[in-house]
Amino acid sequence: MFITNDIRYIGVNDHQVDLFEGQYVVPNGMAYNSYLILDEKIAVMDTVEAHFGEEWLANLERELGGRRPDYLVVQHVEPDHSGNISTFLAKYPEAAVVGNTKTFGFISQFYPSLAAQNRLEVKDGGTLELGRHTLNFVFAPMVHWPEVMVTYDAADKVLFSADGFGKFGALDVEEDWDCEARRYYFGIVGKYGAQVQRLLKAAAALDISIICPLHGPVLKENLAHYIKQYDTWSSYRPETEGVFVAYASIYGGTKAAAELLAERLKAKGCPKVAISDLARDDWAECVEDAFRYDRLVLASMTYNADILPVMRHFIWALAERGYQNRRIAFIENGSWAPQAKKVMEGMLAGCKNLTFAESSVTLRSAMNDETREAVERLAEELCR
Repeated sequence: MFITNDIRYIGVNDHQVDLFEGQYVVPNGMAYNSYLILDEKIAVMDTVEAHFGEEWLANLERELGGRRPDYLVVQHVEPDHSGNISTFLAKYPEAAVVGNTKTFGFISQFYPSLAAQNRLEVKDGGTLELGRHTLNFVFAPMVHWPEVMVTYDAADKVLFSADGFGKFGALDVEEDWDCEARRYYFGIVGKYGAQVQRLLKAAAALDISIICPLHGPVLKENLAHYIKQYDTWSSYRPETEGVFVAYASIYGGTKAAAELLAERLKAKGCPKVAISDLARDDWAECVEDAFRYDRLVLASMTYNADILPVMRHFIWALAERGYQNRRIAFIENGSWAPQAKKVMEGMLAGCKNLTFAESSVTLRSAMNDETREAVERLAEELCR
C-alpha cells in the first residue's frame, strides 16, 4: 500500500488476539504497522509481532521488488513491534539496525541470542541520509517506554509516531477513531501526559502532512483534530461536558441508586450522561469515560470494611494514570457500617485539582424515600 510514492505500508492485521498486552479487550483485533522507505538507501521502519513474520516478510519482499534493505529502524522495542528483528536479520544480515543506546539495551534483554552484524546508534536530533529522504530522530522517552523515539521525514512531511496516535483495531475493520484511540491512549499512554506534551511541542515545529503510527490507521486528513485530541488527553483536560456514573453493586441497591441518579441527571438536562457496571463492562472503556467527562460519580458497596475489588481497581487505574481536573461525587452503601465514601475519597487523595460535591448519597442496604431525596439533591448539584 502506497503512503507516498516512496513510502509503503507493509504491516499486518491480527484477528487472533483477544487481549492486547494481556489485558485490553480488542474485539476488532489489532494492526501492527511497519513501513518501507524506498530511496538510494532503503529503510524499514519497525517490524511486527512474532507470529506474523512470514506475512510481514512477504509484504516487505513484494514492495522491495528485488532490492535489499540497508537499514532497520527500531523506534520501539516492545515485542509487538520488534518480534521479527531476528527474522529480518536472517534474511538481510548485511542491513544495519538503527536505534539508540536504550534500544540496544532492551534488544539484548528480549533477544539475548540476536546477532546483528551492524548497529547504528543514533542520538536525539540525529539524522540518517537515505538520498532524497533524510530521517530525523526525535527521542520520546516514556511515550510509553524509555527507549521510544519518533522519526520525521521532511521530504514527504511524514511523522513516524511510534505508539503515539495509535488505536485499537485492525485496519480491515472500519470504526470510529476517537473512541478506540481514546481507550488506547488512556489505557497505555495515559500515565505519561507530561512526556506526550513535550513530544507535541517538538512536533509543532515540524511541517507534518501524514502521521504513521505503529497501531491504527495512517492519518492523512484533518490532522488538527488528532493533534487536538492528544493535546486534550495529555493535559488531563476533560473532553466532554457530562457525567460518568461508575457503580459496583452486589444485591442491586447501589445499582438502583446509580441508575436513578443517571435518570435524574438526564431529566434535568445534563448534556451527556454515561453509566457503567464496573463488574461487567470493559474496565479500560470505563477508564476512558472517566477521563472523557468532566464529572464522575463513584458508587460502591462497603465490602470487608473497604470497597468492592472492582471499584478499588478502577480508582487505582485512575489515580495511577494521573487523574485530575474533575468534579467527583459519591454514592455509598453499607448495611451496618457504610464507609465506602471515606475509602474512595482517600484513594483519590493524591490526585490533583479534584473538587468534591457537597451532596452525597448513603444507602443502608436498599433505596428508600430518604435516599431518593438524596439522589435528587445530588443530581441538582451536578447539573448546576
